[in-house]
Amino acid sequence: MLYAILAYHEEQAVSALSPDEDAALMAGLMRVHDKIDRQNRLGPAARLDGTGTAVTLRGPGEPMVIDGPFAETKEQLLGFYVLECDTLDAAVAAARDLQRVNRSAVYEIRPITLYLPGAAVQDG
Repeated sequence: MLYAILAYHEEQAVSALSPDEDAALMAGLMRVHDKIDRQNRLGPAARLDGTGTAVTLRGPGEPMVIDGPFAETKEQLLGFYVLECDTLDAAVAAARDLQRVNRSAVYEIRPITLYLPGAAVQDG
């Protein structure tokens, strides 16, 4: 089953990290990525740019493009992982490993239904 692990953070706290603090955080996360990858479970992972660079498409009919993320929240979606796990518990365990390194993060775990061009729908 495929699971998305969505990483939410307080954007100001992340952007306030010094280059050395950010490099140390990323080094710790890469160790967790390597652990997950050794178990043949890590798919795409991405660090998203800041919400100040985002636009949102919204509205019925011909939607408008508006600046910023779609929600006014304290925490913003700043990254995501795609993992292949046999169970939700295994996906939660992987997210726990990520959170041990990235203490400020809040991780949301969701099953994924995969849509590939020209292929049948694949649940997880």
